[in-house]
Amino acid sequence: FSNKHKPWIETEYQGIVMENDNTVLLNPPLFALDKDAPLHYAGEICGFRVHNGPGGSGSAQFEAVVLDRSTGEGLVRSKEPLDCESQKEHSFTIQAYDCGEGPDGTNSKKSHKATVHVRVNDVNEFSPVFVERRYEASVPEGRLFDRIVRVEAVDADCSPQYSQICFYDIITPNVPFTIDNDGNIKNTEPLDSKRQRVHSFWVTAFDCGKNRAQADAQVIVTVKPSCKPGWIGWTKRIEYTPGSGSIPLFPNLHLETCEETVWNIQATVELQTGHIGKGCDRDSYSDRSVRRLCGAVRGEVELLPPPSPATNWTAAVPTLPSSDSSLVFSFNGSTHVAVVPDSVASAVSGDHFTLQLWMRRGGASTQPPANQARGSRKEEETIICSTVKNDDSYSHYSLSVHGCRLSLFYWPDVSSARPVKFLWKLEQVCDSEWHHLSLSVQFPSVTLYVDGVTFDPALIHDNGAIPNPAPHQRLVIGACWEEKPKDIVNNTMPETKDTGEVHTIGYKGLLSGVTVRPGNVEPHSVVECLYACREGLDFGDLETLGSGMKVHVNPSQSVLVLEGDDIESFNRAVQQVTYRNSLRFATPGVRPLKLTTSLRCFSEESCLSLRQLEGYLVVLQPDAPQISLSGVGPHLARPAAEFEGPQGVPLFPELRIVCSLSHAVNTAAQGMEGGALMSDAVAHTLDGCEVQPLGEELNPEREELLVDMEALKERGLDIINTTAYIAITGAESISVYEDVLRSIRYRLAKGSARFERRFRLSCSEMNGRYTSNELTLEVNFLHSLDSLYHPSHLLASQQQFLHPSHHTGELSGHTLPNPHRNSVVPGAATVIIMVCVGFLVVMVILGVFRIRSIHRRSEGGGGGKEGSNQWDDSALTIIVNPMETYENRMGIATDMEGECDDEEEVVDSPDDTSDDQRIIIKKEGRDSAPRRY
Repeated sequence: FSNKHKPWIETEYQGIVMENDNTVLLNPPLFALDKDAPLHYAGEICGFRVHNGPGGSGSAQFEAVVLDRSTGEGLVRSKEPLDCESQKEHSFTIQAYDCGEGPDGTNSKKSHKATVHVRVNDVNEFSPVFVERRYEASVPEGRLFDRIVRVEAVDADCSPQYSQICFYDIITPNVPFTIDNDGNIKNTEPLDSKRQRVHSFWVTAFDCGKNRAQADAQVIVTVKPSCKPGWIGWTKRIEYTPGSGSIPLFPNLHLETCEETVWNIQATVELQTGHIGKGCDRDSYSDRSVRRLCGAVRGEVELLPPPSPATNWTAAVPTLPSSDSSLVFSFNGSTHVAVVPDSVASAVSGDHFTLQLWMRRGGASTQPPANQARGSRKEEETIICSTVKNDDSYSHYSLSVHGCRLSLFYWPDVSSARPVKFLWKLEQVCDSEWHHLSLSVQFPSVTLYVDGVTFDPALIHDNGAIPNPAPHQRLVIGACWEEKPKDIVNNTMPETKDTGEVHTIGYKGLLSGVTVRPGNVEPHSVVECLYACREGLDFGDLETLGSGMKVHVNPSQSVLVLEGDDIESFNRAVQQVTYRNSLRFATPGVRPLKLTTSLRCFSEESCLSLRQLEGYLVVLQPDAPQISLSGVGPHLARPAAEFEGPQGVPLFPELRIVCSLSHAVNTAAQGMEGGALMSDAVAHTLDGCEVQPLGEELNPEREELLVDMEALKERGLDIINTTAYIAITGAESISVYEDVLRSIRYRLAKGSARFERRFRLSCSEMNGRYTSNELTLEVNFLHSLDSLYHPSHLLASQQQFLHPSHHTGELSGHTLPNPHRNSVVPGAATVIIMVCVGFLVVMVILGVFRIRSIHRRSEGGGGGKEGSNQWDDSALTIIVNPMETYENRMGIATDMEGECDDEEEVVDSPDDTSDDQRIIIKKEGRDSAPRRY
């Protein structure tokens, strides 16, 4: 045979071999091709030759064999086990040669040389080994360390997977130490040399292949006695579960002075709640809902309502987002002013009124300069300025802030020249935090509430004779005015009609919820309920307070100060400081906590100085109330005529609303001294429900939802009625919302009924914080058979069959109409019902014929054959069934064929004149349940 061609192989191969295996897996597989195939010898591959590569690997370590001479398939393998730790990679060349022209290999030809790269894969054959068998360290007592000592282990495996140490572990139980994955050991609690001087424990290591160290290492930590003044037992993170009442913040905290003699100790605990709502945790309901819950008198007028076509005087004032969903207005002291229309201002006239507002000095865009100290503002900034007509006279008042002072300038009668100015010096005015102000005026008596706490005027000025304000009714928020048309002083306001120039020193800050209610002022209990913080610092038991100890809590209960001269008494007092939150559904989140300590010693030069401690209180997520809507089927079927009636059809006549918690509220805290009682009323109060048509919006020309507006007004509920949804809002009990929702009716215009319309109902509480399940209702419009074309006799028979006189059928999943009204069925079922009626008539005739034939046979056959031939009717059962359901009537055509073979027979009773009863004759021993046709 003539050998014309050389064998051919790839130019490069990549191989992998395991340490515990000698077969090299090549990619691509080793195949040698010869164009002389399929010639014998010349087209066959006889072998491969391995040549040394650049690294010295080659024929000494590897060999290649032919597995199939005809296909040229080959295999590369190592001659001896390979060691990854000695050499990870090998490179060599390989060459294929054919069998030549005969069995002796004459004229054999060789292929080109191909490079083979072999990587040795590691196996996890080595275990970690510690660098040291014993590690020692010494630390002072009473401190937590980030690292006391570091242990280290190594692994001899070659691959990163098996040579790396994945983690360390302390195998000695119940030791106050922990170790991380890098071998760093630290203590989990402060060490006490008096309790244990030396701590000895063992550690081990694991590589990433989970091989444990061959030998464990011993760690010895010696605790050195030391005394460093400071607080011991401080816990940085404190968790509070809503509904727990009051909890101690520092149950294990005590002060160590290292035997230094001190004669005065003062500790200030500060709880930062400014980021929770408006200054602290309050009720999550809207302002109007909270007023209803607290029993406040109605009739307030909102002076800063949301901008709308009807309330456009607030459109020029910028608004900011709020965490409690309320609308916040930003005033810059110059151009941002709200001029309330006279029609609104006239509704709040009189010398008996209550002015309420949320205020925060400064704000997002009007912060004071960094070099301006608190309270250093020299200008008087006007918050609200009003001149209103009272019968035949005009009264004037303005509320302003000046540094850390709040002032009310009141002029009972502008025709008189003796106004009165009330002054209050308040830290809350200049701390750049949210505060609620409630000013009750019953001139000459004026009462101020700040966050529900009463403040008496610090000073009352009789300003003497000053120029009288002009008798023009106007009410401005964020500024005031003077009647000097061309005399512009400081900030200038836009010109108004018939009043010349409006100018003043405007208010710089944020306002929200500005309302005025004329008439009698609110009782103190109502104001406290409305705006007092529901969370804060408190002292557990004043009776346990030692002699010489003093406790002071600021009005907002965000700062508590302890002062005393005895270390032991002071430590006991600190452990009595508590946090309380009277809201069952407290706002979850973090409240930063600070403890600042000041010591006074007999020797001022060597007196101790303690650093400020910082931590945080975490209010956990409260158990969400489960608001369940039920009692409404997924379908509501009524005749179209009822929907077209003047009152429509109620959508949710049997609605039930249930509010429940996942577990009982902890009432043990109610008896704690200083604790707050939990209110059950909040958990069962809704503040909004919404009915929304699914699919297309309501077409006002064809359909509408009817709501009893008088009932809503009596209950103080608000409503938003659009074509897209109906929203009823306001805090009220579940029973009230059930009554209101049950009264919602759906009405159609004449001839507007279609096949179906779907509605979705949902409710919420706590200003939308918790929502109910969504209840979907499908409304089906049933069309009367009288409106369809039928032969008169068939229509009469069909109506008799469809209208039982003594029984009412049930439509599964639907609420059927009164049976005495015109019964209706969908037009699509008419043909099926006609067929069923005719089939029933045939069955009745056959049944009667069979009964009569049996009686004739029994009369002619005599008594001798009675036992064998006569029908045994001793077990005859007669069951009178009411009218079948709508769904069974729809399926009557399909069920009838299968029932024809049963031994139950339907017969007509000659004495029964009512078409709403049927007689089913059933033999004994068959299915006990009567079949329905």
